[in-house]
Amino acid sequence: MKTSIRDRLSTGVVGLDEILYGGLLPGRAYLVRGGPGTGKTTLGLHFLAAGARRGEQVLFISLEEDETRLRTDAAHIGLDLTHVNFLDLSPESGYFAEVQAYDIFTPAEVEREPITNRITEAVERLAPTRVFLDPLTQFRYLATDVFQFRKQVLSFLRFLTERNATVLFTSENSAITPDDDLQFMADGIIDLAFDQYGRNLTIAKLRGSDFISGSHSMKLDDSGMAVFPILAPQRHRVAFNPERIRSGLPELDKLLHGGLERGTVTFLSGPTGAGKTTLGLQFMKEGALRGERSVLFTLEEDVDIILQRGETIQIDARAMTAQGTLVIEKIEPLQFTPDEFAQRVRQEVEQKHARIVMIDSVSGYRLSMRGRDLVSQLHALTKYLQNMGVAVLLTVETAQLTGDFRVTEQEISYLADNIIFLRYLEIDGELRKAIGVLKKRLSDFEKTLREFAITSDGIRIGPPLTDLRGILTGTPSWIDK
Repeated sequence: MKTSIRDRLSTGVVGLDEILYGGLLPGRAYLVRGGPGTGKTTLGLHFLAAGARRGEQVLFISLEEDETRLRTDAAHIGLDLTHVNFLDLSPESGYFAEVQAYDIFTPAEVEREPITNRITEAVERLAPTRVFLDPLTQFRYLATDVFQFRKQVLSFLRFLTERNATVLFTSENSAITPDDDLQFMADGIIDLAFDQYGRNLTIAKLRGSDFISGSHSMKLDDSGMAVFPILAPQRHRVAFNPERIRSGLPELDKLLHGGLERGTVTFLSGPTGAGKTTLGLQFMKEGALRGERSVLFTLEEDVDIILQRGETIQIDARAMTAQGTLVIEKIEPLQFTPDEFAQRVRQEVEQKHARIVMIDSVSGYRLSMRGRDLVSQLHALTKYLQNMGVAVLLTVETAQLTGDFRVTEQEISYLADNIIFLRYLEIDGELRKAIGVLKKRLSDFEKTLREFAITSDGIRIGPPLTDLRGILTGTPSWIDK
């Protein structure tokens, strides 16, 4: 059940709008829940600022924080509240010194009417299209019992929505004062949380519309709130030609029977220092000659080291980056959640039309999981890239330099359409390398292994090693003839 984006109101948070299929339905009331410091007020500020930028009348009804502090906080995260109207109902400092005694009536009965009158006057005068009330649970103290509170809130929300206002309101949920009743009254519920995986946002309810379910990563910083939707591969697909892309190395292309197909995932497997990253750069070098854009996300090595190493082996990565055919971006895995990283990948693919994406490495990517399931996250990311016709390169490190052959230390080999592996060999007391293809889903491939070397003239791949046996053990021997 989707409503046109044109019929929705932006929350001011791009990732959240995507989760809501374009934004909030107008004329509805939405509850924003979460503990202290989870970003409830920040979300409300984004919502109002987005409306003010469109020339709408917007109103912030504050029952706790004073207007001056709210405006200052908004300025610190780059939000312009110049055209946002405030109704500040927070207690003034003088209230503490005053002695209020109610001998006949309760405080709720005495104070409810003046507050109600001020709200009614402001709404009728401004006719706002957006209202943010923070927090609505303060109204509990203006009601004599639970029944009166529920009736007052329902009446208040109807008063606003009948005047074509879209309402966001927050709650202070605790064991003593749960907000279950507010959840039933709201047309939608946005849950904000902060747990062992970091900050996250969940849509628990959205009347009249579908939404992207699940727990989505969220970030609060000096730019305000950012939300990173869970990657749903089935929602992203383009038509593309599964043509083969060549490496520019005739011997490697022979191994692959012409190259790698677009829309496939290739594992570059091998021990540390074997040349996995360099091999990936070779495909990107050839892509640059075709005028294609490639992106290398490095989760381990620094960008300068990769650039310098390329210069020593005839891969001018600096020139490629200057031309815009190559982007090398350093990703700190402990600072990025998988959803945030997926958003960066999507920007490169959907906005900048990257045709080759390399992730270096799976081990670094695993650090960003923070206890979550590596396989499901990597499956979603690679499936998305396949659906978008991108050639995906994943470097997969194996622990052993020689000995028993293993493609990967993780149970992820099923994700690979193609597997190119590198091995160290000990031949006549000398350490050498070999390259081979273990799997190629869309075509046949050469079943032999070839010697692999990285020289000052670039990558060199030799003829098939047909005179050796036991290559996969790492200590081959010559075949007697």
